[in-house]
Amino acid sequence: MSAIETRGLTRRYGRTLALDDLSLTVERGTIYGFVGPNGAGKTTTLRLLTGLIEPTSGEIRLLGERLDARGHVAQRLVGYMPDFFGVYDDLRVWEYLDFWARCYKVPAAKRRSTVEGLLDLVDLTPKRDTFVQGLSRGMQQRLCLAHALVHDPPILLLDEPASGLDPRARVELRELLRALRDMGKTIVLSSHILSELAEVSTSLGIIQAGRLIASGSFDDVRRTLGGGDRLSVKVRNHAIAAEAIIRATPGAGVIVREEAELPQDDVAGQTVRLEETRDDGAATFLVDWSGDDDAAAGLLARLVDAGVAVRSFADVGSDLEDLFLQLTAAQPVVAG
Repeated sequence: MSAIETRGLTRRYGRTLALDDLSLTVERGTIYGFVGPNGAGKTTTLRLLTGLIEPTSGEIRLLGERLDARGHVAQRLVGYMPDFFGVYDDLRVWEYLDFWARCYKVPAAKRRSTVEGLLDLVDLTPKRDTFVQGLSRGMQQRLCLAHALVHDPPILLLDEPASGLDPRARVELRELLRALRDMGKTIVLSSHILSELAEVSTSLGIIQAGRLIASGSFDDVRRTLGGGDRLSVKVRNHAIAAEAIIRATPGAGVIVREEAELPQDDVAGQTVRLEETRDDGAATFLVDWSGDDDAAAGLLARLVDAGVAVRSFADVGSDLEDLFLQLTAAQPVVAG
């Protein structure tokens, strides 16, 4: 059973089509990165999943339960952290969480342990008696994440949670999200920065102009966006011999040296680019690769057998962010 399923989900604001026939599946126990330009429909999608707004048409299921018009299923199963949140400055940190625990009808006998456990989880125990207004931006973000967890929901929807955070706070947030995933939570994490999501997400969805244009594992999304696999091959010697071996390998092709004019010919529709040449014997090759894992292993074995000192041999993939920018550059942007 999936954590989240939508079918034909559509939302209009007057004449503006904010979400267009969204069919999305998020598996349980994953961190699903939801990426798109500002105004692509990310926030609208999350608000629909929380039951805060109703769809114009379509269906939402959370852990197999259909979301009704009043959003009761979402209130029980979902914790939501919006991109802009309000905190009560005149409350102490523990009082803020205790207030929300009461709102969610957490039993009195359990409230204290719930609050203390959440403070420990988000590393705010030393600040438990501090007024909320005295917290830094990063601490307030962690407090609002604790607020989203106060009723122990299995699904978390986080809208731009790293917005405005400094580098250290971003690292701490990523570590916290991984800990929540290890606890069995399913997390949907929205952002307009793909590289940021790539560091923490286990799967990815890309939305543009209200439509889902790619979804799945990072490799699946890369293939959807038109990017092939790549091998990075660094050798310490015998660059000419290495070039010949790569050229003769099925799945690879022409070697292009950076300092030379790019040749117009092509072998088997593939190219091999020389990224860097340090001297006559050492080189770094970036190989556009259509072979499978067995073919890559065979290439490495042939290089070693030929006496080539291979410094590194890795599947680096194509640049997912560049592919995304190319795909969305000419697309319109909608509200939401």
